[in-house]
Amino acid sequence: MSPQHWSGVHPQAIVEPSAKLADNVTVGPWSYIGADVEIGEGTEIMSHVVIKGPTVIGRNNRIFQFSSVGEECQDKKYAGEPTRLVIGDNNIIRESCTIHRGTTQDRGETRIGTGNLFMAYVHVAHDCVIGDNTILANCATLAGHVVVGDWAILGGGTMVHQFCHIGTHSMSAGGSIVLKDIPAYVMASGQSASPHGINVEGLKRRGFGKEFLLTLRRAYKVIYRQGLTTEQAMEELEKAYGDVADIKPLIDSLRRADRGIVR
Repeated sequence: MSPQHWSGVHPQAIVEPSAKLADNVTVGPWSYIGADVEIGEGTEIMSHVVIKGPTVIGRNNRIFQFSSVGEECQDKKYAGEPTRLVIGDNNIIRESCTIHRGTTQDRGETRIGTGNLFMAYVHVAHDCVIGDNTILANCATLAGHVVVGDWAILGGGTMVHQFCHIGTHSMSAGGSIVLKDIPAYVMASGQSASPHGINVEGLKRRGFGKEFLLTLRRAYKVIYRQGLTTEQAMEELEKAYGDVADIKPLIDSLRRADRGIVR
């Protein structure tokens, strides 16, 4: 369908002919939708948004004014290769967020899951992978190649070094500088970030019971209170809790911590 026939596109928006928009996508005035952009049903693009491709955006997303989505990355090695950005469903991208495509030096794409909230001025650099139901508060900044697990929360102004992993259900306090991995379920804060216990309140809100929280506290002490290396702690956790399904994300986050974990 040609751009002039998309009823939800404001007359003062620019949509390139090769863009693919579902029939009920809305695009506000002075927004630009570039070539090789695909936008799914129910997605709402406010005014003054720039979306460039190759980019695929799923259903029922809301992208607010002055955001730049799918732009080429800031990596000096990038030489114009056709890398892409993939965004899932039901995400909210607030004002002035910047989300860049991937590089051929990594997976070739930046990928964002479903149900995430990116508050104003969030930056997601090239080749990042963000799971589902995360919250990145105002001005949180991800360097390239960062992985953020499901349900993680990054406080306002958090800065994450390239190649770091942010574990599922973990949390950083506002203003944290994250130079190493944050294991699953762990709270971290500081410059540079250090661990400050388990994300208890967040886990309670998500339905985790007292028995699991007690087990998780014990596991936390194995990692941080017994003077063990990460490798030794992982071995101890596998022996003690290897059959506890909800502890597996914690063990996995230790296993993949090539940069080390926050200490």
